[in-house]
Amino acid sequence: MRSIRPVAVVVLASLCALAMPRMPAQQLSNSPELRAKGHILSLTLHAGITGDGKDSFYFNGQPSAPTLRLSPGDQLKITYINDLPAKPLERCLIGPCLDMTNLHFHGLTVSPDRPQDDVLDMMAMPGQSLSYVVHIPKDHPPGLYWYHTHPHGESYQQVLDGMSGALVIEGIESYYPELAGLPEQILIVRGRSIGRGPLAADLAQRVHLGSNACGGESEAPSEIFTVNGALRPQIELAPGERQFWRVVNASADRYLDLQLEGQTFEIVAMDGMPIVRHDTNHRTRIANHVLLPPAGRLEAIVTGPTAEAHEHLISRCVDTGPEGDPNPAMILADIVPQSRPESTHKISKRHVKPDFGTLDLAAEEKAPPRFTVTFTEDDKGFYINGAKFAPDAAPMVHAKVGTFQHWRIVNASAELHPLHIHQVHFLAYAENDKPIAEPLWLDTVNVPTGGTVDVIMDFSDPVIRGMSVFHCHLLNHEDKGMMAKILFE
Repeated sequence: MRSIRPVAVVVLASLCALAMPRMPAQQLSNSPELRAKGHILSLTLHAGITGDGKDSFYFNGQPSAPTLRLSPGDQLKITYINDLPAKPLERCLIGPCLDMTNLHFHGLTVSPDRPQDDVLDMMAMPGQSLSYVVHIPKDHPPGLYWYHTHPHGESYQQVLDGMSGALVIEGIESYYPELAGLPEQILIVRGRSIGRGPLAADLAQRVHLGSNACGGESEAPSEIFTVNGALRPQIELAPGERQFWRVVNASADRYLDLQLEGQTFEIVAMDGMPIVRHDTNHRTRIANHVLLPPAGRLEAIVTGPTAEAHEHLISRCVDTGPEGDPNPAMILADIVPQSRPESTHKISKRHVKPDFGTLDLAAEEKAPPRFTVTFTEDDKGFYINGAKFAPDAAPMVHAKVGTFQHWRIVNASAELHPLHIHQVHFLAYAENDKPIAEPLWLDTVNVPTGGTVDVIMDFSDPVIRGMSVFHCHLLNHEDKGMMAKILFE
């Protein structure tokens, strides 16, 4: 699997061959949902420690990350209070943790300057707080986004512990009216360390954790996935029922290759961008499975299997390269054929005029790259264009606002790397110098080992000005140096 498309259409064998006694069933749970009132969503969020010593968001006194729902034109106000201990309990990748923290609003096309999506200068030490005021543009694409902590050097540990939540910009049914009235499921998939010993073996058995035989990784698998905080929950999907699933890979450093056994995904949006917004001739894509790198999001219609079927939502094995981490197959959730209760959220029909943006980028695609991003690594760290990130570094690249730019991402290493850039989306149109059959607008793209991906960066939004960053979204790599600054000017 060295060359992995953002959307692949291949059917693989079912994991049902690994049949074993079922674990005690857990119902799919949902985070509390907060909605804007009078075009303002205001909340207080705390960073704290759970009973087992893990970092966590706290909302209303409970360890929870609420789902935030806003519409274009709304304002998000968050008071973020750092209640983490002054004497950290955990060790981070590059040394002792400092328990500093902040927020990143992943994928939102908002300003990178304080008090909005500033991950460089907005930082709270234990006992301090931050005040975010995020303006959602009136023309913001509707879809699934997410928020998570982003303190350089500590991002991996905090996100691995679960400091992340879903953020929905409403109105996607204005682009795809067939969604109106469908039950909605928000699935937040996170990684969980399994440790060693009998407990690790039990956890691995519960999710039918596969071997690492699909790649050349030498290490044993160390993580499994949870869905909305639960291990292998049940998702109720009645036979023939159509639901709208919104899935975010909120893991710190693991790939998802999603497959709903026996069914297909009718993909409506990727990374928060409705497909039809830039491609009115192909409003959806049909796929048997979908690769989601860390931070990737899928929004798709699914159909319930027959009453006799016992299907699963699975993540297939991903070959991350000979130097990559093991990413084995496992069961994420069981599909059960009960009817959904009436309380299930359904997509509301809104009278919002969609903003279709068909673009002619052929000339820019054919032009030489205006900038090349090269990922490398060695025993001392991870690099972009030969440099490790430094907080006081000058911007590696300047981007002129109002332009589209051809960038080439080069992976000169022996493991996969997903590139993410803050504030903007891009069109991924070529991989290893070959056109991608069904190019997509993304904010995070997988780059194959020893390969390249060509993208067209959209720097046209006048809202996006100031200093920001791009980085590998394997957060252990980002913490070890694989990040760089970009100045939008």
